[in-house]
Amino acid sequence: MVGITRRQLKSEAMIPASRNDADLWRWFSLMYEHGRLRWCTSGFGWSVSVDLIHFATESSFDAAIKAARERFESGRRRSPDHGAIL
Repeated sequence: MVGITRRQLKSEAMIPASRNDADLWRWFSLMYEHGRLRWCTSGFGWSVSVDLIHFATESSFDAAIKAARERFESGRRRSPDHGAIL
């Protein structure tokens, strides 16, 4: 049996994460470049809208962008009261 070190395991696990991050930030750049993406911060966290439709409010900017992309691509979005997903 070939032994795998913790470092090798961590390195292998980072490959898909890095790929996902790169995909996320390419999407962000494209949407921003075309004027389709807006964000702001408030007492509730970071709010992100695509095409003037609110998609996410999260405590961190990264989490809000990630959630907005996931909801945008799946066709789901949060309701205006930050409650149920529509």
